Amino acid sequence: MTHTHKHPRIISMVPSWTEMLLSLSIEVTGRTRFCIEPKDKIKSIPTVGGTKDWDLDLIQSLKPDLIILDKDENPKFMSEGHSIPFVATHVHNIQTCIEGIAVISDAIGKQDTVARGKFDSVLKRWGKIASSPPKDLKSTRWLTLPGLIEWVNTPKQEIESIYYVIWKNPWMVATKETFIGDVARMVGLPLSNSATTVHYPEIDLSLLDPKSTLLLFSSEPYPFHKKVSELKSLPFASAIVDGQAFSWFGTHALGFLETNV
Repeated sequence: MTHTHKHPRIISMVPSWTEMLLSLSIEVTGRTRFCIEPKDKIKSIPTVGGTKDWDLDLIQSLKPDLIILDKDENPKFMSEGHSIPFVATHVHNIQTCIEGIAVISDAIGKQDTVARGKFDSVLKRWGKIASSPPKDLKSTRWLTLPGLIEWVNTPKQEIESIYYVIWKNPWMVATKETFIGDVARMVGLPLSNSATTVHYPEIDLSLLDPKSTLLLFSSEPYPFHKKVSELKSLPFASAIVDGQAFSWFGTHALGFLETNV
């Protein structure tokens, strides 16, 4: 008698987790329209909405065994009003990313032991990163900035403050208490601003010292890489960086960190 293990039917409402599952060859039954990685595997998977909205009838018609959510990416209503089993991670730094992977591994691994082994290898890789010392800002070689897409204005002087800019009109930044902030710290680009009550506060650029400040403009969610000529007029050292490398938890940032820590 051959023992067949059943692949659970998974709907992922979190782009980073979708990418992780597919990169581990774990089947995904439904996804959001923002789940765009890995590009070659995503096209055949039906979209059930965005990260903030969904078509519950469509989801139920796909007969999922599990929905994967994240507290910062998805609204609370997605965990209510249905009887489908779900897990909700809450990723805001490297440690909570590791915890999130463990939660997903437990939920999927109950039905799929092969998947559990794949998660274990990812958790081992993350554990290695988590126990590595962060790179020192002083040792950062500016010309090969981790995650660099292109320089807008190269630094002319010693850099003392670093801000990771995610939005324009108003200018908004990620603070060091975010997953982005933790990744930046590990690769030797510690962010300067702490969270007040919000992790992605608005910022007044005119209050920053143009001589010693570096602005990292993320390629997402705002398309700064298409606005380089406008950004050149700002009086700061600045660069466009790969937003996925810094913010996609799961396996994307892991590969980035393994190359740069």
